[in-house]
Amino acid sequence: MRFRRPAQDPLEINLTPLIDCLLFLLIFFMLSTSFTKASRLHLTLPQAHGEASAPAPSQPLLVTVTREGRYAVNGVAVEGTDEQALQSAIDKASGGKRDMDFIISADGASPHQTVVTVMDAAGRLGFVNLSISTRSSDEH
Repeated sequence: MRFRRPAQDPLEINLTPLIDCLLFLLIFFMLSTSFTKASRLHLTLPQAHGEASAPAPSQPLLVTVTREGRYAVNGVAVEGTDEQALQSAIDKASGGKRDMDFIISADGASPHQTVVTVMDAAGRLGFVNLSISTRSSDEH
């Protein structure tokens, strides 16, 4: 008896599932990777080049931050260094007007957190015209 050998199909590798898996892995890694920038720059603040802006038609609200991290609102010292005391002093000085200019004048050696606290308090109270005063680099 003569048996016929079965015909062998040529060997093929289907690449479609492999490509799908690689694309899923690529998307997974792209979405799960966090891109962080570690800054190791040493900055000297504040200095600015430029012209002063035109004076505002109304009296601005000036918050001063000292080197020690103490606050003053329009020249009146704030009792305490917490955000609640600062917010109440700002609210009292503004008289409920939130459209006035809000100027932060901080010492260059003041802790950064104190300036961020003033900005956060201004944002919570609804001030939108926020600016930080600097000195010209020509003044020493």
